[in-house]
Amino acid sequence: MRAILCGYYGKGNGGDEALLASLLQMLPDGVTPIVLSGNPVETNQRYGVAARDRMNAFGVLDTLRSADALIWGGGSLIQDSTSLVSPFYYGGLMGLAQQMGLKTVAWAQGIGPLNREITRKLSQRCFGGCTAVSVRDKGSATILADWQIPFTLAPDPVWALENSPVSGLWDLPSPRVAVCLRSHSTLTPARLSILTQALVDFQKATRTLILLLPFQASHDLEIAKHLHEALPKRSRILSLDDPRKLKGVFRGVEMAIGMRYHSLIMAASEECRCFALSYDPKVSQLMDELEMPGYLLSELPEDPYLISKTWMDHYANGAALSPDRIKFIVGRSLFHKEVLQTALLESP
Repeated sequence: MRAILCGYYGKGNGGDEALLASLLQMLPDGVTPIVLSGNPVETNQRYGVAARDRMNAFGVLDTLRSADALIWGGGSLIQDSTSLVSPFYYGGLMGLAQQMGLKTVAWAQGIGPLNREITRKLSQRCFGGCTAVSVRDKGSATILADWQIPFTLAPDPVWALENSPVSGLWDLPSPRVAVCLRSHSTLTPARLSILTQALVDFQKATRTLILLLPFQASHDLEIAKHLHEALPKRSRILSLDDPRKLKGVFRGVEMAIGMRYHSLIMAASEECRCFALSYDPKVSQLMDELEMPGYLLSELPEDPYLISKTWMDHYANGAALSPDRIKFIVGRSLFHKEVLQTALLESP
């Protein structure tokens, strides 16, 4: 069986690359993947799979004609809060695949926000036509339940992603704390200034090395450089392209302070204490599900001392998830693997 994997792949986003790596890890034996990518050469070299240019319409059409299935491969693909293009690109591709008679799987989806009637109707029609659907959060499950579309709910598949060791990590000074911030409208210059001062105070008190992890260079690297300038001798910028190594970093840190959803999942799955800075409902949902401490960025305290003291308390007294709970969550995340097995190989 030939299956097209469609997502925000090859665009330099560590979270989406982690979803692709997880999907490839979970694909059933006997399924040959063809990845639609923003950088086909890089995708081919990193994962050893066939890759096609996701924006080459004729190439994508030819690939669809030669395939047996299409998999929407995880994450917040179907939402209209950041771009109207996203739901129409993925929805159009899914609708075309369904018209051509391919098996279609919406896999590990985080649905929404869907603020416009046209995108809601498009999404409902596409999900309704799928061979199988799995979602990663309760909010997405509620949307599908309202639409009366069958689904499987399981934790994000990145929980089960195998990590890889990071060369030189253990040679860096310890203890280490990972920080992952991204540009966003809620991270205003004033709030970034507050967080920067809080991080400086936290580092002085704990004597930790601050590892700055840009998950997507175009959104994160400038902020990482700004923080590094504030802590020139007490921080390192660690830019990693392989999502398995990105996850491996968290095996070597004591605590993670993260905005990015997948930075928090990777850290929590590696028994790392986590503190969230939520800019998005998906991060807030994760905080609720894991009872993870954190702030809504929109409600960030204006006093850097209060923030640094909160971080110091969590660093000294906070707890990571227990190995048993991590094992339970990882086990449940493998339901996404079962969905692939059933939809691709067992259904008529």
